[in-house]
Amino acid sequence: MEQTLAIIKPDALASGKAGKILAHLEESGFSLRCIKMTRLTPAEAREFYAVHRSRPFFEPLVAFMTSGPCLPMLLEAEGAVLRLREVIGSTDPAEAAEGTIRKLFAESKERNAIHASDSGENALREIAFFFSHQEILSLSP
Repeated sequence: MEQTLAIIKPDALASGKAGKILAHLEESGFSLRCIKMTRLTPAEAREFYAVHRSRPFFEPLVAFMTSGPCLPMLLEAEGAVLRLREVIGSTDPAEAAEGTIRKLFAESKERNAIHASDSGENALREIAFFFSHQEILSLSP
């Protein structure tokens, strides 16, 4: 089993779509291992998205991710990283495949409902950003 990180973003929480997204993830075969609601500070958002620092969308992304609470979660499944990327769909919901989370629940390319780790290495880093080792161990089956 592989673990990955997903974040239900502020837009999806504000519009009441978090429950539907969680249900979609579970129906897609993911087991929820850790979850918490948090609100990122600008410094935390800049650290989390540091890989995008030189891109023109970096500051708007930081502003968006700090605009309200988000719901980071540790998910587990066979091939979780790639599988989750398939389940969420393309960044732009207009280009996302039918039935994907972003096609169903995202508002736009910028307000796209959910984040998913893009590699196993990033999943480990991102999981550690939000969850302590103790939180993960105490909630594991």
